[in-house]
Amino acid sequence: MTRIVMLAATAAVLMIAAIFFPFLELQVGGLSRKSSVFDAITAFSASGMLPLSIAVAALIVVLPFARLVAIAYALGPMALGWHPAPQAARAFRWAEATRPWAMAEIFIVGVAVALVKITGLAKVTPGPAFWAFAALVLVTVLKDSFMCRLTVWKTLEERSRS
Repeated sequence: MTRIVMLAATAAVLMIAAIFFPFLELQVGGLSRKSSVFDAITAFSASGMLPLSIAVAALIVVLPFARLVAIAYALGPMALGWHPAPQAARAFRWAEATRPWAMAEIFIVGVAVALVKITGLAKVTPGPAFWAFAALVLVTVLKDSFMCRLTVWKTLEERSRS
């Protein structure tokens, strides 16, 4: 469980970096523009596409981050050998229920496809947030592969009783 909590904490730090640092830089015709994920979310809301802005913020930023926090909350005390935190089972259940909706991985695949299409039109330079997002996807895959949900549920049940 310690490994899962540490990977969740690492993913949370990477998520914060991926949101606010420059994601990519486009250069075309002598003009250059750097953009972050946060800039993209605010640009959608400013151009009259508020529902899209809310969806991007929720599915790519808020939900994955909240899921990481819920996993750390549910498993953190048990990784230290303590009793589960209050409502740990509920937090873990919510994290598992929202797993299909936390779409940071899908976002990076979409960006990769868009970069292939745009490369012929402009010079595209990935920024630090792009690499943070790529690392975030790898850390999330590792975290999910290390986590045995049955073991987590059994441990939550056993340590809640004692």
